[in-house]
Amino acid sequence: MIVVTRLNGGMFGVNPDLIQRVDSAPDTILTLIDGTKLIIDESMDEVIARVNEHRARVLARSRDLQSSTAEPVHAVPSPVRQRPGDSDADRDPEPPAPTGNQLRRVR
Repeated sequence: MIVVTRLNGGMFGVNPDLIQRVDSAPDTILTLIDGTKLIIDESMDEVIARVNEHRARVLARSRDLQSSTAEPVHAVPSPVRQRPGDSDADRDPEPPAPTGNQLRRVR
């Protein structure tokens, strides 16, 4: 969310992904994707800077989360069908169950 100010001084948050257009004539008007128009006190340049800053924070947070969860991903083997006459010793052992924040890929 980015925080913007109404002309009367009240502040509110807007999801920047819902902004379709920003106009400046002379007041700044945000047009949302559903057609809603919001008149705000900030300039067009300020709105663009806030949207860019918001997106940069989202990308940085995503990168931080990826680097902090760089634990190995365990692949789960496809199930082996046991044929008549096969013993349990002939099959591959089960992989260890994931613990904590480990992820498993399922095919």
